[in-house]
Amino acid sequence: MSALDAVLWVALPYAAIAVFVVGHVWRYRYDQFGWTTRSSQLYENRLLRAGSPMFHVGILMVAGGHAVGLLVPATWLDAIGIHEHVYHLGATVLGSFAAALTVAGLVILIYRRRTVAPVFNATTRMDKTMYVVLAATLGFGALAVLQHQILGAGYDYRGSVSPWLRSILTLRPDASLMSGVPLAFQVHVVSANLMFALWPFTRLVHVFSAPLGYLTRPYVVYRSRDERLGTRSTRRGWERVERPGTRVR
Repeated sequence: MSALDAVLWVALPYAAIAVFVVGHVWRYRYDQFGWTTRSSQLYENRLLRAGSPMFHVGILMVAGGHAVGLLVPATWLDAIGIHEHVYHLGATVLGSFAAALTVAGLVILIYRRRTVAPVFNATTRMDKTMYVVLAATLGFGALAVLQHQILGAGYDYRGSVSPWLRSILTLRPDASLMSGVPLAFQVHVVSANLMFALWPFTRLVHVFSAPLGYLTRPYVVYRSRDERLGTRSTRRGWERVERPGTRVR
C-alpha cells in the first residue's frame, strides 16, 4: 500500500468521519441559532418551488440507492432473489433518474442564487463552498454512472467500493480494495469525504432536524380584544370560543 493510498482510502475517511461527528456536536452545543437552512424563500419563490422539490426528492433517492448498494452485501440481495442483472438494471435506471433529477434541481438552485440579487447578497462564503463541493460530488458520481454504467460495459462497485466502505466502518480498513477502481469513482469517493467533513459547518445540518414537536404541540388559542363581532363571516376553524360564565376579551 502506497502512502497516497493510505491517505486517500484510510486517513481521509476517518478524518472526515471524526470531523462530521465532532463538528455536529460542537455546532449543536455552541451554534443552535445558526442551525438552520437559512431560507431565502421571502426573496424569491418561483424558482425555489421548481428547484427545491426536484433536488430534495432526487437526493433522497440517491441516498437510498447508495445505502443499499454500499452497505448491503451482494450475497444478502442474492438470498432474497435480487440477482446481479436485476440489481444492475434497477440501479442504472433508477440511479440515472435520481441523478438527473438531483442535478437539474441543483442547477436551478445555483442559477437562482446567482441571478436573484437579494438571494445572492444573502449567500455566505461557506454557502458558496458548500455548493462547489456538493456539485463536484454529484457531478463526479453522475459522470461515473454515465461513463461506466450507461455508456460502458458496467462496473461492479459492489466488489470493491462497497467492501472498502464496510471495512472502514468496521474499523478494519483495506485500502487495496480501491486500487483498481476507475478514476471517476475514486474522485467521487474523495469529493464525498470532503463533503462530509464540510457538512457540520454549513446549512446542510438541517438534514438532522425534523419538526416532530409540531405533531404533538397544543393548539394556539387566539383571543380578540374587540368584543364586537363585526359583519364578516367567521372562517372555519376561527370560530369564537366562550366559556360558560365568562366573556371573550
